[in-house]
Amino acid sequence: MSSHNDQQDIWPEQPPSRKEMSRRQFLTYTLGGATAFMGAGTILPMVRFVVDPILHKKGAGDFIKVAEISKITEEPQEFTFELKQKDGWYDSTATLTAWIRKDAKGDIYALSPICKHLGCTVGWNNNKAHPDEYHCPCHGARYTKLGKNLEVAPKPLDQYKTKFDNGWVLLGDIVPNTVASEEA
Repeated sequence: MSSHNDQQDIWPEQPPSRKEMSRRQFLTYTLGGATAFMGAGTILPMVRFVVDPILHKKGAGDFIKVAEISKITEEPQEFTFELKQKDGWYDSTATLTAWIRKDAKGDIYALSPICKHLGCTVGWNNNKAHPDEYHCPCHGARYTKLGKNLEVAPKPLDQYKTKFDNGWVLLGDIVPNTVASEEA
């Protein structure tokens, strides 16, 4: 018995003063850290995808030189022009069309040829039954010289923002038509 009492004196009942990490704590911290790291690696790209467009400032839009002012008449004329685009890493060139004319007051405006019904391309004076109108060959939509919708289409043709510089007509972004409402 005496040896048992001697043993208790050698091994105190208190744990050592130095704090040691148990295996369970080590695995908990390691797995928790690895999980947080992988979760952040998954979530951060999604957050960037959502927030990035908000952080980019939208430019005023580029204007493209399309036609000489001296060549614009009261009869709508079709002009094609190229627009350089960048979509992600892909650079491309789009060929666009505009119907440009001068009104009786001498104001120049340009209409988009995209029909507001289902997106077909309209032509000027291409329907013998309805002369001096834009006509959509797909579903029969009709528009006046100013782009006001007459039949089938729910809205007037859109127009381009226009600027004039050194005798040239420059076209910008496509906007809702403002001149069609002037027509009686």
